[in-house]
Amino acid sequence: MPLKLYLQRPLLKAIITMRKFLSITLILSACLLVSAQKIEIKPYLQDANPTSITIMWQTDSGDESIVEWGTTPKLKNKTKGESFDINFTDARVHSVTLTGLKKFTEYYYRVKTGKAKSDIYQFKTPPFAEDKESFSLVAMSDMQYDHNNPDKFGEIVNDGILAYLNEEFDGSVPENLAMVLIPGDLVENGTKYEQWQNHFFNPAEKLFSEVPVYPAVGNHEGNSIFYFKYFSLPKNGSPEYAEHWWYKDYGNTRILGLDSNKGYRDIRQQLEWLDKVLKETASNEDIDFVFAQMHHPHKSELWIPGEEDFSGKVVERLETFTEDSGKPSIHFFGHTHGYSRGQSKDHKHLWINVASAGGAIDNWGEFEGRDYDEFTVTQDEYGFVMVEVDPNNGDPKFTVKRISQGNRVNPRDNELTDSITVWKYSKEPLAPNPLAPLKDKVNPGKVVLKASAFKSDRRDAFHAASNWQISTSPDFNKPIVDNWKQFENWYYKENRQADDDLTDEKIYRLLRDNTQYYWRVRYRDQNLNWSPWSETATFTTTERVD
Repeated sequence: MPLKLYLQRPLLKAIITMRKFLSITLILSACLLVSAQKIEIKPYLQDANPTSITIMWQTDSGDESIVEWGTTPKLKNKTKGESFDINFTDARVHSVTLTGLKKFTEYYYRVKTGKAKSDIYQFKTPPFAEDKESFSLVAMSDMQYDHNNPDKFGEIVNDGILAYLNEEFDGSVPENLAMVLIPGDLVENGTKYEQWQNHFFNPAEKLFSEVPVYPAVGNHEGNSIFYFKYFSLPKNGSPEYAEHWWYKDYGNTRILGLDSNKGYRDIRQQLEWLDKVLKETASNEDIDFVFAQMHHPHKSELWIPGEEDFSGKVVERLETFTEDSGKPSIHFFGHTHGYSRGQSKDHKHLWINVASAGGAIDNWGEFEGRDYDEFTVTQDEYGFVMVEVDPNNGDPKFTVKRISQGNRVNPRDNELTDSITVWKYSKEPLAPNPLAPLKDKVNPGKVVLKASAFKSDRRDAFHAASNWQISTSPDFNKPIVDNWKQFENWYYKENRQADDDLTDEKIYRLLRDNTQYYWRVRYRDQNLNWSPWSETATFTTTERVD
């Protein structure tokens, strides 16, 4: 061997050794990079109670499920949970339930899987009913992905809800918002795994990480296993249909989640369960209000084909519950992509379509619609609903506000476009007086009933509705006329009741000749309080003169 090569042998060995070391280092580094977990869905809150809460998140891999938490950002506590597969990949959904919490208290937390850690977030535990604390909730629906407006749901959350809270209230988000209700259609197609992360959780991560979210299943979820894996809803429904229907109490309010979808709306167990829960709620002294949510409407002014008979059965039960218990109720719904607010004629029950939070608007005239008596406001707009519940020192009330984002033709920036306040206890207006006709003879083709002006002992009360009845018998068991008119009726962008002061009612072509009739009227204020009926008046028709 030449002397030159002999002398270079140690150097060659050193180079080879270094190359091996670098190769091993690169391989180990690559392995570490591959094995390091990534948080794909940031933490979101579920099933909050005064002393417990469930926190969920998703990683691309890894089983470790740890929540570090405490009443300060130092996070002195640690709780472990479980993880489970969500799809045919290494992705894992993590679920940790914190227990031993203090009621109505703010906590800090972050989640951990392997080396992956989230930011630090906050949440606030609910109060007990006897604490009589005020709270607010958001109701919105149908944020399903619109390919022509793909960022809309994120705008509703960030430029809508979070911006509104920041503008209207002091303090953190959890201090000012107790829960988010979503009556269905969270995604465009619930059987497509990637839509849950990209179209639902990610756009709302700043909200859901600090406020518990409670959905009811919509038709676009497709009864997908993903829906039932991603949410941990109360398990107090029918055991064989877990999480299809359930209830949740927050303070003095009971929230009901129902399933109005094909395959479940016809199952007798759901309505039997609802009957049982409403019966118990009626006698539960801790509960003042019931808010139900289901996807399909009973009636829809913007989209008649979306109506479902099942929802009407639910509405009937809620009306009966309110009548028997004296506890006002609401049913929130979606399916129709717009906003509507109405009320039952004889009950303190509100009908509220809380869409659209992202799905393409059902524009006026695009589908078959109908002007229903119950609804006073319908808008083909994006937005959300704020509900403020106030125990009010023994005189409970809630206020519903529609916060609108408008539409492409008429955009709005968190504009208040509708509001109503309902008290639990009746604050009746005074009974009106019948003014005419009074024992008169009138032409049956041109009868005009006239009553006195609205009066109430409450200074802020105003005339919001009138109910006129005409009968051939003084008991009014089968009225020939039973007309209900409200002070506003916003249908197709105009108020069809703008010129009606509600103190008179014209009756044409409904009455017979030469017949004695009895009539009466009652007035309602803007808070759904009916006055007593007026005294009964009479008139007699003559031969018809056209």
